[in-house]
Amino acid sequence: MASLFSAPTRNLDVVTLHEILRLRQDVFVVEQGAAYADIDGRDLEPGTVQFWAGEGRVDATLRLLREPDGTERIGRVVTAAHARGTGLGAQLMEAAIAETRSPVVVLGAQAHLEDWYGRFGFVRSGDAYTEDAIPHIPMTRMR
Repeated sequence: MASLFSAPTRNLDVVTLHEILRLRQDVFVVEQGAAYADIDGRDLEPGTVQFWAGEGRVDATLRLLREPDGTERIGRVVTAAHARGTGLGAQLMEAAIAETRSPVVVLGAQAHLEDWYGRFGFVRSGDAYTEDAIPHIPMTRMR
């Protein structure tokens, strides 16, 4: 069983931060072919918390952002190819939701994952859009 961890980005050791960023790059940029600015500055905002899972490596990760309007945003949800189907992503989602303080949590889901995010109480909250040539939908979870 993999261990779950969380910490503000600013508190991460350099190796863990490197592994989180590497996994995001491996999946979003290389595997999915989405050339975008993953290192967008939001990881270093006060209140941003990284969640990750694995044994001796980062097999899955996501980040929780606290928005200026009081809502919270879950993003950069990713699982390494070798760890998909193991439940790590679901465990991280549950951990992040448990950490939220806002009654409103939002995310931008890849459209094919709408039902998966629905398992955690997220519902479609707007029109579909395309980001980096991948169909997405906005989703919201209300407490």
